Amino acid sequence: MEYNIGIEMRDEYKRLEVALGAMKLMRDVMLVQPGENVVINVDTGSDMRVAQALCNAAYVIGAAPVLVQHPMQKEGFIEPTAPVAAAVAKADVWIDLAYNCIMHTPCFRAAMDFGTRYTCLCGMDVEMLVNTLANVDVDTVIAFGEYLVSVMEATDDITIQSPGGTNLTMKKGNRYVKHSGQKALKKGWPNMLCGQITVCPIEETINGTLVFDGALFPPAEIGILHDRVVMTVEKGVVTKIEGGAQAQVFKSWLASWNDPNMYRLAHFSPGFNPGVLKPTGRIVEDERIFGSCEWGMGSQGKSLGGAYWDAASHTDGIVLQPTLIYNGVVFERDGIFQDEKAREFCRKLGVAGY
Repeated sequence: MEYNIGIEMRDEYKRLEVALGAMKLMRDVMLVQPGENVVINVDTGSDMRVAQALCNAAYVIGAAPVLVQHPMQKEGFIEPTAPVAAAVAKADVWIDLAYNCIMHTPCFRAAMDFGTRYTCLCGMDVEMLVNTLANVDVDTVIAFGEYLVSVMEATDDITIQSPGGTNLTMKKGNRYVKHSGQKALKKGWPNMLCGQITVCPIEETINGTLVFDGALFPPAEIGILHDRVVMTVEKGVVTKIEGGAQAQVFKSWLASWNDPNMYRLAHFSPGFNPGVLKPTGRIVEDERIFGSCEWGMGSQGKSLGGAYWDAASHTDGIVLQPTLIYNGVVFERDGIFQDEKAREFCRKLGVAGY
């Protein structure tokens, strides 16, 4: 898999900024309280500087941090070994730092049933922590997300186009719009990094062409995309995949699961974290590229408010510079917000060009 590193590997690199980002995540986003059990799982692809900073922050708050390390699994979204599964299934707060995360697995569902406050931060390294949290006005990003939710809630007809060739139409109906980048106020609810909202359009209304041209993960062999993955979508199901070598890797990976649910579009998620301006290969970061949109395929989580189904796995792909047309009105054109209130938020966040 390819991803942009560009990171000085010394332990002291940006250590103060890392400490700030860790405290913001634990105290201000995950809302960790004294006495809570905080489980942080890492695999051998995780950045231990981030894991240690999160442990430190949790301990300073007065919580009980537990760090669980395990080998990197072949793919993401695979059930870990029993000791790891047991540790995370009854945590008050669970921070998933494994490069190949363990979301959408039986132990994940057990944790949600238990009431765990979970966040998926797979691949989070020093740069990602600093860029997406330490250097970002999280409260303003969340406020922007709330505005985007209100716009989406008032929308039924959605058209998504892009310079890369995406041309999809769909209806939202009265589907729930999830602000997945909120603070962790709900128990048993996955909480994601700020800078993303999510909706499951009515599945059988999704038709057209979907083109991933930014990033795609899993499979682990891809990450940053160098050529387009072009998909024909009929009634919410991918019926054809075309493109170069990376598209063929993706096509083979989907087929390897022998599960028709892997071809179902699971959710649509516009991204707006001002600390992410280009693909990195770290999918949690790439899903939040400012002005991009992401599509999930495979398992559709119950918390997303769609039809809800299980699949053998899940994958996420990025559409760069989308044009988003809501009820016939262009809300965003080629990755640039046209809506005036959205542009006001962009100025508050210091995004160049607004």
